[in-house]
Amino acid sequence: MIDPARTKDIAILGFPDAQLLDIAGPAQVFASASEQAEGRAVPAYRVTVVSRDGGEIGTSAGVGLSSVSFGDAAGKSFDTVIASGGHGVQAAAEDTATVNWLRAQAATARRACSVCTGAFLLAAAGLLAGKRAATHWGYCDALAAQHPDVRVDGNSIFVEDGGVWTSAGVTAGIDLSLALVEADLGRRVALQTAQRLVVFMKRPGGQAQFSSILAAQLSDTGDFADLHAWMADNLAADLRVERLAEQAGMSPRTFARVYRDRTGMTPAKVVAALRVEAARRLLEETALPVGQVALRCGFGEEERMRRAFLSRLGVAPGRYRQRFSLDAAE
Repeated sequence: MIDPARTKDIAILGFPDAQLLDIAGPAQVFASASEQAEGRAVPAYRVTVVSRDGGEIGTSAGVGLSSVSFGDAAGKSFDTVIASGGHGVQAAAEDTATVNWLRAQAATARRACSVCTGAFLLAAAGLLAGKRAATHWGYCDALAAQHPDVRVDGNSIFVEDGGVWTSAGVTAGIDLSLALVEADLGRRVALQTAQRLVVFMKRPGGQAQFSSILAAQLSDTGDFADLHAWMADNLAADLRVERLAEQAGMSPRTFARVYRDRTGMTPAKVVAALRVEAARRLLEETALPVGQVALRCGFGEEERMRRAFLSRLGVAPGRYRQRFSLDAAE
């Protein structure tokens, strides 16, 4: 836990054409966490947006953000440094002053982090050498090609390796920030902050960047969009291939072949993943007994749901609830 008598300074590194939410998302998490942390004489966090030249930096959203220059920030001792991402990240990663500032700050800060393509900045500063790191799924290949010494994780929402934290695209920066808050102030404050911001209740870092339904739809040409919606609304129903084929208006054999060709996944795999996702939400957000959750989500019995959770998440449903529900954080 962080010292209740001190405010921890957070530096978020910005640059021209940065992604607005990469900066605003973490900044709001830390501000809201300070509001949720009770019994403190001083705020838990203070956020400063820092850029090479200071002043207003234009973001890719067309919204300008005030920032402090490297020179003006020289007197501050930052606890945490976060590199944002965005369209301008490659230019920033090629800017010697920006990379040197980040490297110097990381040497004295308790932790260095990145959001989305901000991983390219950490890599340029040599902070990811030999480390496992996450970034936006669309830039994993580029990061691996430019920095072969980085062990790129294209699946996880966020990753921590040796005190360096990296996250996937855009909103994953909020998940990473909530994880930092949990490490500093405890699980309850992190979950209360998530509730206050009306975001998903504290996604674990190892969760896939895509929900199963999104992954299927991205691979799909659109032919199965209605079927995916129907599946999500009828998880407790019979979702064997024969029933899905009937819903799609195809023979079972044709459906199984076409579905896999279009989505890259078998129908059974998508059904199982959808059920796990739905069960997770119920475990996090309700007090329903585990057996009832299993029934509502189509597992039929607790043991089947337990096996599915262990296979996909590496944790049993009861343990998952203990870890991620707000009530369990008492």
